[in-house]
Amino acid sequence: MTQPDLQFAALGLDHRHIYGQAAHMQAVGGKFAGWWTEGNPNTLAGFDKRFPGVPRVEDKSRLLADPDIDLVLIAAVPADRAALAIEAMEHGKDVMVDKPGCTTMEQLNSIKEAVARTGRIWSVDFSERFEVPCVTKAAELVQQGAIGKVVQTVGLGPHRINLPTRPDWFFVKERYGGILCDIASHQIDQFLYFTGSTDAQVTMATAANYANPGHPQLQDFGEIALRSEHGHGYIRVDWYTPDALPNWGDGRLTILGTEGYIELRKYADVPDAATDTLLLVNGSRCEKINAADAPLPYFQNLLNDIRDRTETAMSQAHCFKVTEMALQAQALADSRQ
Repeated sequence: MTQPDLQFAALGLDHRHIYGQAAHMQAVGGKFAGWWTEGNPNTLAGFDKRFPGVPRVEDKSRLLADPDIDLVLIAAVPADRAALAIEAMEHGKDVMVDKPGCTTMEQLNSIKEAVARTGRIWSVDFSERFEVPCVTKAAELVQQGAIGKVVQTVGLGPHRINLPTRPDWFFVKERYGGILCDIASHQIDQFLYFTGSTDAQVTMATAANYANPGHPQLQDFGEIALRSEHGHGYIRVDWYTPDALPNWGDGRLTILGTEGYIELRKYADVPDAATDTLLLVNGSRCEKINAADAPLPYFQNLLNDIRDRTETAMSQAHCFKVTEMALQAQALADSRQ
């Protein structure tokens, strides 16, 4: 019997990451059944351009009550994501949420309880791994043993601030969650994944506002140090991307192994601005690889998981642990400000 197409809906368009979430699910055969958002966020014009004809509903309960919708995508204001995810799971939907998946430990505990109670999937789209082809290539090389045992990752997540386009919630810490809860969740995910760690300690965390005194609740710089039984990690995130860079940030990841290293220049290999550049150095190879054609398996795997009730895209335990550690790092940094 032919499997029916997966149908998905979107709740909340407050962050541009909804564009990638929806486009990638369409690319693996998902049908975009409809969307709901509060008000008219500044992402709306870009959304309409990318997804013309997808119906908007005024009452989200119409989407939640639709038995043909399997998956709900969420990119609402970060502080509102947990409640929407729990509501969707209670209506029998699996969930893919933009990072951060939630902004407080209380929210995370409620999400864990909802997952246990409903049996639904709660997945955070860590786009700096799941939507970046060169990370797929790096994972393949690491799994092949190209650099030996991974003992450290160094993740850098600079972002362009674009102050004039930012909504009010971007400057309210209670609403966006803090820079480590938000951006650094990407790098925590990559540390756990590449070192093969299921748990780790946050040994250092700081956050500050150095460049935006007019927005005192905005944290524009943050860093974290991590340690597990398998390796060490350092993370730096910021909102300082300069205007000359042709994209939103020169995100990089260095993976150090006992027999070599890999450096990923994800979005800009200065000065030519090439994306998905991978540098591999080991005992027999010293080369630059264009990894732009590597696949993005997370989305197909998530579709399969929804159908088969498996955990091939990302284990639920890993998703919970990344979120927990981001919240722990944020709390530690805040306690020192």
